[in-house]
Amino acid sequence: MKRFMLRLLVMSLVLGGIVLKGMGFAEEQAAAPVPLKICMLSGSVEYQSDVILPILIEYMKKSYAVDCTLLVWKEDNDLPGLEALSTCDVMLLFTRRLTIEGEQLERVKDYCLSGKPIVGIRTASHAFQNWLELDKLVLGGNYQGHYGSGPVTQVTINPPAKKHPILAGVEDFSSVGSLYQNTPPAADVFILLTGTIPDHSEPVAWTRVFNGGKIFYTSLGHPDDFKNENFLRMVSNALFWVCGREPALLSGATGN
Repeated sequence: MKRFMLRLLVMSLVLGGIVLKGMGFAEEQAAAPVPLKICMLSGSVEYQSDVILPILIEYMKKSYAVDCTLLVWKEDNDLPGLEALSTCDVMLLFTRRLTIEGEQLERVKDYCLSGKPIVGIRTASHAFQNWLELDKLVLGGNYQGHYGSGPVTQVTINPPAKKHPILAGVEDFSSVGSLYQNTPPAADVFILLTGTIPDHSEPVAWTRVFNGGKIFYTSLGHPDDFKNENFLRMVSNALFWVCGREPALLSGATGN
C-alpha cells in the first residue's frame, strides 16, 4: 500500500510538472505580440522603391512583430497581388504615376476611401496618374512639384508635435532629396516635420483623419533617407500609430 501511494505521489508530481510547463508555454504564447500585417505597394522607379522598401522591412523585423507583404509593379499598368489589401492592417503606398485600371485600381480606391489606415511615402502624392485626386482627397496634400535638387533639406520637428508618438525616438535630421512643394496642405492636417532650404520652407510629414481612418504622409523618401535611423524610426512608428497600436516589440527588443 505504501509503495502504491509513493508511486501515485510521484506520478502526481510528474503530471503536475507537465501541466505547469504547459501553462508556462501557453502564457508565453499569449504574451507574444500579434504581428502587424503591412501591405506595401511598390512602384516608384525614380526612387528605387523595390530596393529601398526591403531596407525598411529588414529594419522593422529586427525589433517589431510585423508581417510584411511587398507588392511590386510589373508594368506601369500592372500591380499584381492587390487582394492582400483585404486582409492587411495597414497599406504603405510608395508608387509613382502608375496607370493601373479596372479591378486593380478599384481595389486601391476601395481601400483608400473606406477609412482604413494608410502610410504614404514621397511619390504617394502622385501615386496613380489616373487618380491624382488621391493626394488632396485622402492624404491631405497639395503636391505642386518640387524645388530644384542640390540644397540639403534641414528637417525639424514642429514644436507642437514634439511628443507625438510617431516622433518617439526621432530627432532633427537632414535629407538630400529635393524639397516637395505642398503649401498649403489640407486645413485638417497636423504637421509633424518641416523641411527647410534657403528661402523656402515646407511641411514634409503630417497626419490627418479621413473617413474615420488615420493617415500619415511624408514627402521624404529619397533612397538616402532609408539609411537614416530617424526616418526609419518615424515610418515604423507611423505604421503602428495609424492602426491605433503601440509598436509591438519582439521579446528582448528595446526598439531600434
